[in-house]
Amino acid sequence: MILRHVAVCALALVTLAVAPARAQDDEGARPNFLLIVFEDMSPHIGAYGDPVAQTPVLDAFARQSVLYEAAFTTAGVCAPSRAALAMGVPQQSIGAQHMRVSSGVTLEDGSRLPYTAVPPPYVKAYPELLRRAGYYTSNNGKTDLQIGLDSYRGGPFTIWDDSDAAHPWRGRREGQPFFAMVNVMETHESWTFPLDLAPDAHPMAARLGAQLREALTGRQPVHSPSEIVVPPFLPDTPMVRAELAQMYDNIHYYEQTVARLLGELEEDGLLDETVVIVTTDHGDGIPRAKRSLYDSGLHVPLMVRWPGGQGAGTRDGQLVSFVDIAPTILRLAGEEVPGWMAGRVFLGSGTGPERGYVYAALDRHDEQPDFARAVRDDRWKYIRNYQTELPFFRHLAFRDMQRSMQELWRLHETGELPPRLEQYFTAPRPEEELYDTWADPYEMTNLAQDDRYGRVLARMRGALERYQERFEDLSMTDELAMVERMWPGLEQPVTSAPVIEETPAGLVRLVSQTPGASIGYRIDGGRWQLYVEPLGIEPGQRLEAKAVRYGFAESAVSSIVGG
Repeated sequence: MILRHVAVCALALVTLAVAPARAQDDEGARPNFLLIVFEDMSPHIGAYGDPVAQTPVLDAFARQSVLYEAAFTTAGVCAPSRAALAMGVPQQSIGAQHMRVSSGVTLEDGSRLPYTAVPPPYVKAYPELLRRAGYYTSNNGKTDLQIGLDSYRGGPFTIWDDSDAAHPWRGRREGQPFFAMVNVMETHESWTFPLDLAPDAHPMAARLGAQLREALTGRQPVHSPSEIVVPPFLPDTPMVRAELAQMYDNIHYYEQTVARLLGELEEDGLLDETVVIVTTDHGDGIPRAKRSLYDSGLHVPLMVRWPGGQGAGTRDGQLVSFVDIAPTILRLAGEEVPGWMAGRVFLGSGTGPERGYVYAALDRHDEQPDFARAVRDDRWKYIRNYQTELPFFRHLAFRDMQRSMQELWRLHETGELPPRLEQYFTAPRPEEELYDTWADPYEMTNLAQDDRYGRVLARMRGALERYQERFEDLSMTDELAMVERMWPGLEQPVTSAPVIEETPAGLVRLVSQTPGASIGYRIDGGRWQLYVEPLGIEPGQRLEAKAVRYGFAESAVSSIVGG
């Protein structure tokens, strides 16, 4: 476990030949993995009991799968959530908690410096660990892991065989097992923005408006605004209903991605060899859901289809956190789960004791600072607000393009919001919040000051405090101090170039002097491969190698020509 952000690996020389890749004739026994991640989507699926959702594809998938009823992300916004998903640790323990690091930390002169999170040297994204074990790893263009200046698309080059794959698995070699992550971006909050966005509303306004006009041309509405159930944390106005209906329509139209991928797996004879997981990066992309610590922002669908149909059509009520996905996939692949991972294996053989709690974090969103933490058990939610002087709703340029947010601002400015909504525009916020999610699923009634729930409050507060003792929270210092710790002198550290050594057996070994660096190589200008163990090169072949530690700049390229 990460018991504090301690420095380990004091070796001056680090070799990455940690575990040999499995022989290819062993690969057929291991399952493939297809991870489908919808964006900005709570469980608006008929199989989850949503009375409005028209989701025939996802409902059919649920009948083939184990449906997890209590799965939660570690943040209500994508990049921090994806960092925890990929690394299997809380995002705030590795400096990946702010949305986003690429938008930069504010310097003393008021300018902003884009930076990257720098995890401890032993922390690796689980797709890289799978790649090291012989898996082909791919992503369809959105990684957003916060550990590289180009992490929105790609990130460290050692994680993926292809980070912008035209097809999830067809780029692999024959018989090679694969892990493919496919992001369904069309359910993102921006796909519900108005078509007539003012060009000066946001730097992305013109592009988003054009994207929406193209997507909606000729598309017939499926969900009527009149049938929408407006959550009590939003005003019930025609604009809000129209936005929510479009959100439901996006899910309906783009769930077809699941049908297409399942059909292609069957076409390629891989359906009975592949574990298919469907989830979302966090909850709905609407105000007080996205960028929040309420269930509307953290509770997500999670369905797992087993190759042999085990558990098809069943439901599982255990608490599952996004940090559980990394160790679970590694265990299913037959790999050892690193001790520093924070999650537990929640399915398959070797599952540990069920979770008592799940945890989540809220930090800076774009230009607006914030700092809050949450813990939830199967019934109770506790939130600790550290910046109570800041109202929950403040102007955020991207979110302000939403029709529902525009309605909230309009009604706030005219004094027409009911108290239950007006509270989100006022300060101070309560230092503590406590909700009974059974009686109050939308978390509208704060019970923290009710003496009848004093024991529950103390228990939940204690659970959060123990968690914070176990995992360092880098938001306990300000963001600039955190960045200076990761980037001394506010300059991105650079990975040392690999040293190319010849072994007594005549093979080539690659080593780096940067603790925690991953090394890649290519021969005669081919695709970059992940270095695992000493390799041979033929006379006249040119071998190039480069290294990267997560959060550092890539090294220079070292090269050698076989003699």
